[in-house]
Amino acid sequence: MALADDMKAVSICSLCRTVGMSRQNWYKERRTRQHREVDEQLVVKLVKDERLMQPRIGTRKLLKVLGPQLADHEIDIGRDRMFDVLERHGLLVPPLPRSYKTTNSQHSLPVFLNRIKGLDITAPNQVWVSDITYIRIESSFVYLTLLMDLFSRKIVGYHCGDSLEAIGCIEALRKAINDLPAGCFPIHHSDRGCQYCCHDYVRVLNDRNLAISMTEKDHCAENATAERLNGILKQEYSLRMVFKDLEHARRAVDQAVWLYNHRRPHSSLKMEVPAAVHEAAA
Repeated sequence: MALADDMKAVSICSLCRTVGMSRQNWYKERRTRQHREVDEQLVVKLVKDERLMQPRIGTRKLLKVLGPQLADHEIDIGRDRMFDVLERHGLLVPPLPRSYKTTNSQHSLPVFLNRIKGLDITAPNQVWVSDITYIRIESSFVYLTLLMDLFSRKIVGYHCGDSLEAIGCIEALRKAINDLPAGCFPIHHSDRGCQYCCHDYVRVLNDRNLAISMTEKDHCAENATAERLNGILKQEYSLRMVFKDLEHARRAVDQAVWLYNHRRPHSSLKMEVPAAVHEAAA
């Protein structure tokens, strides 16, 4: 054993002379390399664990979410190295195709002006935006209505049901209103879909003294934040899947909304999560 160790030491010394490096520096570099390999294995494990909850969370958001755990293990990793690690291990998130629309704005119901164009949004419960999207189940489709606070990006109300009529939108709206603090009167902004223009929906808004705002010309651009929320929930939280039935879809929606509100950092919120920003500011 001693002879083998001596031969190994001679071999290392020869290698060091060849590359112009001291034996001490050679061992130091090897320890550094081994430490980085261990760090990378732990980073990959943490990323895979987080992806079980948020399958399509991106690199910058992973750095924010995993920050406390990385700090606990004294791992200092930046965006570029994290990107390299994810690429080496096949963990980069590929893009997905866009979904189709569910809006029917060809109707004779009253419509409203866009009240939020150019408005400076400075606090929660100043503007709510809403949109509807579909979710596939084995037999057909179900429909998800979402209301989001435009300042905090928090989902303040939602409803998943099997009808595209206004009842689902009204349920989501009532849920949001029930949690609205007294003295707050957010502007309600949406597209000109018949669900939002119908008399029953408008009556709920009027009863709570909430101003009504709607898109006018470029419907996608004027309600882009709400439409982007649909894409986030589908692409990042698996709501693109085909679910067995409405009950399974509702459970998936509940989980997706909770993760989005409490676990997903937003670049527009300086990498904070919506629920924390909403509660702190409100």
